[in-house]
Amino acid sequence: MSTETVSPAPESAPVTPAPAAAPERTSERPHRAPRREFRRDDRNKPAPPNADGSPAMVEKVVFINRCAKVVKGGRRFSFSALAVVGDQRGNIGVGYGKANEVPDAIKKSTAHAHKHMVHVKLKGDTIPHDVLGVYDGGRVLLKPASPGTGLIAGGGVRAVLEAAGVKNVLTKSMGSNNHIAVVNATVNALLQLRLSADITKLRATTV
Repeated sequence: MSTETVSPAPESAPVTPAPAAAPERTSERPHRAPRREFRRDDRNKPAPPNADGSPAMVEKVVFINRCAKVVKGGRRFSFSALAVVGDQRGNIGVGYGKANEVPDAIKKSTAHAHKHMVHVKLKGDTIPHDVLGVYDGGRVLLKPASPGTGLIAGGGVRAVLEAAGVKNVLTKSMGSNNHIAVVNATVNALLQLRLSADITKLRATTV
């Protein structure tokens, strides 16, 4: 009698799902809002005039100092502010004010600057010649620059030149870093500027 051996059926291998097709790559980037083109002269544009036609004044706070006075009950704080105002057309003023609160100190400094406005002579959007301004320990050197150079200055020097309307100039602070000294040295330098027409008039000559 013959016996037949029946082999067990092979187990079916688990079916793995086919990998999902990778999304097609396209060279197109997602839409983005266009970037605003920034030009160096944008921040130096003169402010629009007031409703009555008078030139708008630009007010810049250069430095705020806090002073603490020790009294019996603790400390009493006061603040001082240094501000520069100008119409970006050659008229500038520097003011200094003190108060127990920061907004009051800024208001006093700007009001003081408006009362002490001076006119400086510019040559277009730069200065007519090299000049060195001195005030106490501050020494500031200003040099004219060609169009497109920009306002190469910082701190108090930049605030004064922007308020005056200078757009292309080279500067160097060679003395004290005190804000009051630097700002007043810059104003002193601008007040020394003379145009060629002024010199010929003093010499009684013609160009």
